[in-house]
Amino acid sequence: MVKVEGGTFLMGDLIDSTNTDALPIHEVSLDDYYIGKHEVTFTQYDAFAKATGRELPPDEHFGRGDRAVVRVDWHDALAYCNFFGWRLPTETEWEYAARAEGKAYLFAGTNDPDSLSKYAITEKDAVSFSFRVGTRKPNELGIYDMSGNVSEWIGSYYQFYENPEDLHDLENSMVRIIRGGSFNSWLNTTKVYWRVGVLSDAEFYEVGFRCAVSQEELNKQRFLKGILHRKPAKP
Repeated sequence: MVKVEGGTFLMGDLIDSTNTDALPIHEVSLDDYYIGKHEVTFTQYDAFAKATGRELPPDEHFGRGDRAVVRVDWHDALAYCNFFGWRLPTETEWEYAARAEGKAYLFAGTNDPDSLSKYAITEKDAVSFSFRVGTRKPNELGIYDMSGNVSEWIGSYYQFYENPEDLHDLENSMVRIIRGGSFNSWLNTTKVYWRVGVLSDAEFYEVGFRCAVSQEELNKQRFLKGILHRKPAKP
């Protein structure tokens, strides 16, 4: 996990101002939190799956190891994170981290499309499956592959930025969000503000995930562990 210092930033299509799905630009504040340095790998997910009796996701004969895991739906991605006391990142946390604590970046690590190949694995690399995590350069926070490699599940429901309550019944919604673009993505979908709504039970060969946890959640977990492991007072 990489610690991200909280702050206030303008969220949305800050630079292009053309993607109606990422407008209007709006101010958001966050407290400190932690987010995965890398996308979860096949090796990591396989260990969890075996421990919890889940089926291993297919690797399409490309191999497993340190490749970003794919073919995992939203529910299993969340279960993986919860297993370690974490969760999937909120959309706000994901974008704030991808933009190196809210800076005006177009991609995770750069504003220059010509230098994107240094930071992201996209369709220009002509790969056919998820790649080993951490192969390209990280962004300023030391976080890898937030643009490209595999798109990532977000914990939040999909909703519009403006009047979100008008979209649908959020409590029963099956639509979640993916972010970041993937190895077969066009340039636009690797931009840090790009967002797509998909069904939570879908398993895509280009969608994986990383985990997150807030500082407050960690403090609460440590407090509860302290209570559970406290030695009883002597009579």
